[in-house]
Amino acid sequence: MERILVIGGARALGAAVARRAAKDGYDVVVGARDLAAADALAHEIGAASVRIDLQDESTLAAAAERLKDGVDHIVTTGSAPHDVRVTELDRDKLLTAFTAKVIGPMLVAKHFAPVLRPTGSMVLFSGVVGWRPGPGSLVKGVTNGAVEYAARHLAADLAPVRVNAISPGVVDSGLWDRLGDKKPALLSKSAAKTFVGRHGESEDVVDAVMWLLRAGFVSGETIHVEGGARHTSP
Repeated sequence: MERILVIGGARALGAAVARRAAKDGYDVVVGARDLAAADALAHEIGAASVRIDLQDESTLAAAAERLKDGVDHIVTTGSAPHDVRVTELDRDKLLTAFTAKVIGPMLVAKHFAPVLRPTGSMVLFSGVVGWRPGPGSLVKGVTNGAVEYAARHLAADLAPVRVNAISPGVVDSGLWDRLGDKKPALLSKSAAKTFVGRHGESEDVVDAVMWLLRAGFVSGETIHVEGGARHTSP
């Protein structure tokens, strides 16, 4: 049975990936900063859990030591948005955003390289904003764009372990629930900016992740799951 570590696996898209992987017969380890949330999901789906905080390298080293008997796949979905205009940038929040998306996954690779089986893979998470510049999305855009290069260069460094990235568009993953009655308008607006005429669902992204785990001849790539949104007018 292949083992998969899902970082950020206690909520939203990470939790959706963990649930599908468990259903598909993988040995799932839910990694999250909130260990109680990771424990709860792990109990629900018959998985293991481990505390992983992408902002704290010591937790990555400890997790790699705990899983030293081998990991086949790592999916990392962490993010820390800092959606402000350039004149409002906060240095600490800027560093936190880059650590969640880029630095953290690189340090995951550092500590798990001796643990990852050679037929395995890593899947990083980018996002459509990296290809659609706009006011107020500077940090999200640059970090998401950097993920593409991180995946490409990590693929060369970790070969034959495969490294790829998923770049979702606007997806109804649960994160937008905080908008309350404004959520339908956001989803409708995003749907209008795609070629397929709808917003994304969690399963669209999960399907792509699960395909990449099995796509043994794909490495160093970014898979766009956004209905063509990056090709349409802002």
